[in-house]
Amino acid sequence: MDFLQILGLIIPAAIFSAAPLIFTAIGGLFSERSGVVNIGLEGLMVIGAFVGIVATLTLESMGLGAASPWLAFIFAILAGMIFSLFHAVASITLKADQIVSGVALNFLALGLAVFLVKNIYQKGQTDFVQNLIYRINVPVLSEIPIIGRLFFSNAYVTSYIAIGVAFAVWYVVFYTPFGLRLRSVGEHPMAADTMGINVIKMRYIGVMLSGAFAAMGGAVYALTISGNFAAGTIAGQGFMALAALIFGKWHPLGALGAALFFGLAQSLSIVGQQIPVLQDIPQVFLLIAPYVLTILALAGLVGRADAPKAIGKPYEKGSR
Repeated sequence: MDFLQILGLIIPAAIFSAAPLIFTAIGGLFSERSGVVNIGLEGLMVIGAFVGIVATLTLESMGLGAASPWLAFIFAILAGMIFSLFHAVASITLKADQIVSGVALNFLALGLAVFLVKNIYQKGQTDFVQNLIYRINVPVLSEIPIIGRLFFSNAYVTSYIAIGVAFAVWYVVFYTPFGLRLRSVGEHPMAADTMGINVIKMRYIGVMLSGAFAAMGGAVYALTISGNFAAGTIAGQGFMALAALIFGKWHPLGALGAALFFGLAQSLSIVGQQIPVLQDIPQVFLLIAPYVLTILALAGLVGRADAPKAIGKPYEKGSR
């Protein structure tokens, strides 16, 4: 197996593994840029995966076929926005500890999803969906020598959507009035309030957008990788996305690059046994590699990352 063949295995797997992380990290960016820590990304992904699978199975039973997963994404996004209100109300309105609220959100999401699965399907997991997100060869671009095969062949549509969303969010956050208001309430909410910006409203919007994108990430994971939902479907993906956000220094394109890096680590656990150099490495080491990298990122070994200055601080009028 030559070098190009190895890249042909690793790069497509890295890109599709990164897509759920990209969506979820972007969701975390909206919340944390507004000043609200969101440890609950894992739970929001769980809700997105659960609703995505259940909605797809329901829509398939109605005869909607290949359109089912795409419509299910809408239900997952709405569910994520609604579920994120638990965190928003607790941390913004009631001024509870944001870390504790996020952890509680994770437990609540997993417990609720597993409970509903057992009651709906009478077993510990859902049925498998018949219409997963399909792979495509991008017209024209897939014909480009070498690059076309690596980046534009046999790839998921959702991967390209995720990358496009990261660039769109970069523009929104840094070049639009909405983005300026969002960043201002995360950096200096008192100054933003003085300028007439509704700090509470902006933070609610930030948390709800985090719910929408994180749920989308969970649904993408379920409908491209797992194919069904069980208690272990989202196994640390939300925390990995949070690490990508920190690794990317709370910047959309930085989070995109970090998610692709973690996706690369995950791809090695998927295709590692097909690569001669990695065949002799025990599978368990390849499986834990992404989580080891996550710990290193969260430990700050990848360089200093300055969070928004008001992150984690409840806002009260007149407070500094």
